[in-house]
Amino acid sequence: MASEESFVVLVHHRGSIKRKTRSGVKFTDKDPLCIVVNPMTSYDDLVRSVLMKLGLEGAKRVKKFFYRIPVTILHDTVKYDCLTIGSDEDLQVMFLCRRQFPEVRTPELHAKLIDVVSSSGGSNRNTTNVATAAGSSSRAAVASSSVPVYEPAVQLVASPSFAVDLNDGVGDEVGSFDILPNALEGVPPVGVGDGVLGDADEDDVEPDTIEDDSGDEVGATGPALAGGGSSSGTQQYPPHFSSLDLDAMRHEGVLGHAVGFGARDAEGTAGLTEFQVGQQFQDKDEALLSVKSYSIRRGVQYKVLESDHRRYVGKCSEFGNGCTWLIRLSLRKRKGLWEVKRYNGPHTCLATSISSDHRSLDYYVISAFIMPMVRADASVSIKVLLNATAAHFGFRPTYRRVWMAKQKAIALIYGDWDESYNDIPRWVLGVQLTMPGSVAVLRTSPVRVGGQVDESQAYFHRLFWTFPPCIEAFRHCKPLVSIDGTHLYGKYGGTLLIAIAQDGNSNILPVAFALVEGENAESWTFFLSHLREHVTPQPGLLVISDRHNGIKAALEALDEGWLPPSAYRAFCIRHVAANFALTFKGKDARRLLVNAAYAKTEVEFDYWFDILRSEDPAMCDWANRIDYSLWTQHRDEGRRFGHMTTNISECVNSILKGVRNLPVSSLVKATYCRLAELFVRKGREAEAQMGTGQQFSQHLVKCIEANLKTARCFTVTLYDRDNSKFTVAETTPTGSFSLGTYRVSLASRTCDCGYFQALHFPCQHALACCAYSRLTWTSYVHSVYQISSVFSVYQMGFTPPIPEGFWPPYDGPTVIPDPDRRRAREGRPRSTRIRTNMDEADPNRPKRCDLCRQPGHTRRCCP
Repeated sequence: MASEESFVVLVHHRGSIKRKTRSGVKFTDKDPLCIVVNPMTSYDDLVRSVLMKLGLEGAKRVKKFFYRIPVTILHDTVKYDCLTIGSDEDLQVMFLCRRQFPEVRTPELHAKLIDVVSSSGGSNRNTTNVATAAGSSSRAAVASSSVPVYEPAVQLVASPSFAVDLNDGVGDEVGSFDILPNALEGVPPVGVGDGVLGDADEDDVEPDTIEDDSGDEVGATGPALAGGGSSSGTQQYPPHFSSLDLDAMRHEGVLGHAVGFGARDAEGTAGLTEFQVGQQFQDKDEALLSVKSYSIRRGVQYKVLESDHRRYVGKCSEFGNGCTWLIRLSLRKRKGLWEVKRYNGPHTCLATSISSDHRSLDYYVISAFIMPMVRADASVSIKVLLNATAAHFGFRPTYRRVWMAKQKAIALIYGDWDESYNDIPRWVLGVQLTMPGSVAVLRTSPVRVGGQVDESQAYFHRLFWTFPPCIEAFRHCKPLVSIDGTHLYGKYGGTLLIAIAQDGNSNILPVAFALVEGENAESWTFFLSHLREHVTPQPGLLVISDRHNGIKAALEALDEGWLPPSAYRAFCIRHVAANFALTFKGKDARRLLVNAAYAKTEVEFDYWFDILRSEDPAMCDWANRIDYSLWTQHRDEGRRFGHMTTNISECVNSILKGVRNLPVSSLVKATYCRLAELFVRKGREAEAQMGTGQQFSQHLVKCIEANLKTARCFTVTLYDRDNSKFTVAETTPTGSFSLGTYRVSLASRTCDCGYFQALHFPCQHALACCAYSRLTWTSYVHSVYQISSVFSVYQMGFTPPIPEGFWPPYDGPTVIPDPDRRRAREGRPRSTRIRTNMDEADPNRPKRCDLCRQPGHTRRCCP
């Protein structure tokens, strides 16, 4: 056969795929299409030919093909298997099999067709009622739509999680996965993939019998905005609450329910491009959504003549001026459905002006469109949603309208904003019943009406909470805690305060939370007092924070237990450098200050400080006004364990973007679910390392291996008979700042380089001394780095949450949000973040697109 010879392929687009027949696999469509192809035909050409032959361009799309591939031929009997074809490479398999099995003259394919989103607000689920094959006499032809069909392709961002940067605390991205279309999600593989020709992709798994795509057996679908409701009625937490995916989710293809979803006529037809008398909707909201979506697609305006709980009447704005478009919908009480009673259409008018906005594109319509995106990632930015809306509808709404639409979508998914505050008391009772020992302290303030206190209501004021596994875990973590606050981005303002610990494997671990009105002395005192009482009673604890005056006042309170020697305070050097840059401009001076702070010895500190003094003596005077023990490493007496910043807190702040714009009850529920997932994941990792016989954490092993590489070129001299005091001479400098010769004391675990006492495990000089004396270095490592200690952090697990219907009843006053915290109702929401040079982008960090947040391109050429 010549390489360019054309041949016929039978394409089945209806019927089903039967397996375990006499010939293996069989397609049951009685009337397949005949498509002429050749070995140069591409996958896209084949898809285009099938849709063109069927007349379904814009109404359907081919998800993939199933090829009836010949496997064996015995006594003129051909055995077939099923192979999924989804690319040009897969299509070449069919051409190759035709050459290898000349007995099979006509290859057979089964096309899997799925719907696209139609412009009238319906989902095209019945192909026989939308269009017919142009070349078949057995099908009645139906006029195709004159309304353009759009299908959004918006990349979504995954829900953030506590697991980001759990290994090094810097925020590296880890992994990604795609959300599969709903059509085949969770279908078990039967018959496909058992042999060599199997496809490992779960998206290509098919059942034994694939139902007819004609739509005869497709059930009625729910309303467009279903799936939300009040958070108090939720019996199962959304996956977003426990999602620990560490990278952006890509959401391609069908994004769940589209705008105007659910339009049906009396015969069950879905996806009509023009309304018809008898067409039905689940409720009034769905009907209005379809009418608005239709008007937006057409680019026309209409007026509402009548709207109540029984009927809805609208007519074109140009009615009487050459256009007769009118629609009347009524409620059918017996069925509880809304039905089109009268329809004069389509529009015969033209737009009288050019506008970038449309009156019908209100935040109800936008909310329905962005619902799948918000459901997948509650932290998706308004800019992304705005651009996706503009690309889908062809009109560009205002920023404020999209922001309101997102708040409405969040309320439908996670519960009402106002009602979520009243869910907090029941959650407190429920979590204490679920896990005895959980600490949840709720504070309210009185509601005054006309000078009198309303006993039936109370304003939400503050909430502190933590869980028993977090309390137990902190006992095995490093004896330090990083505290920070982050703003809430929902309908009501506020601040989320967080306390973060770190285990011996450099995994970050949130141990306590608080919702407060803002960062002030009273709120920080509330948080730190309960943190000290319930989570961190250990003496000698170090607290790392910024220089906020509220934190300073709370830590210096006499009766809170945060004063030395019970506890010590240290400043984040990034915040100190940011304050320094407000007075002294220039990155070089700031870099010198940071180098001096990171110095582990006084000699190295003086070296950098002298350079800073040569630049400007006023800089040193500014730094000298801060106690050295608060911002330098050589004066911290080893309490920092090398942590000079609050990066571990800032990391969690960025993670919590996924829940910071949720209602408060959903926020606190998400902390429970995500911590439960975190403990399971990290506990399994530690247990697996213990099972392989490891003694120390992976983080420590990497550091020791790096130190051993440079410890081989040192000259060691012993100075006592107990093998504890040495001098180590470097033959070549090991860093930018080197003393040349260092004194090491293994007994006191000190070295002149400061590394040993700062990080609490042997430095390169101490390792050289251990090798010289035939001593093991493992006895000079702090116990927090042992893998048994890391496992103890996550040994206590969480209990599955009790369904909310079984929570104890709450009989106190109704908790409502403070109206003073309500964000502005008009204009773009004002940012409460005070931006400094800490918010400047790192020049070494790869550039990301402003729209999809993916590296490698800009918003100008974003796909």
